[in-house]
Amino acid sequence: MAASSAERMTDPDADERPLSDADISEFRRLLQAKRIALVKAAQDSLEHDMTLDTNEMPDEVDLASSEYIQSFALRLRGRERHFIEKIDTALTKIEDGVFGTCEECDELIGRKRLAARPETTLCIRCKEDQERSERDFR
Repeated sequence: MAASSAERMTDPDADERPLSDADISEFRRLLQAKRIALVKAAQDSLEHDMTLDTNEMPDEVDLASSEYIQSFALRLRGRERHFIEKIDTALTKIEDGVFGTCEECDELIGRKRLAARPETTLCIRCKEDQERSERDFR
């Protein structure tokens, strides 16, 4: 009998075993759902947040405030676009059969890390090294 996702997550050795077909299917589903939600949020934002009607702005302060909000929304969309690219990369890795493998060391990325961030490309050790290097660079 196959173990459920919850049982695999509580099994201390499960984090080290390769992903099963059921695991891969679940990660694909999660990634696709995240992608759909992000695209929908971006579309809603374009339809509602990105229109400025200067006729509705009684003074320059209101106009400046609206422009600031619009600029902030654009920055958020940029971050979301980057996140969608990461999700697309993860989905491509699933199709290529290399999902769950660290791009730096070629070791398996732990299930717990993938459950938290299925779009990740680095195992926890390599991610910590990357963050340490970034801190040292500053």
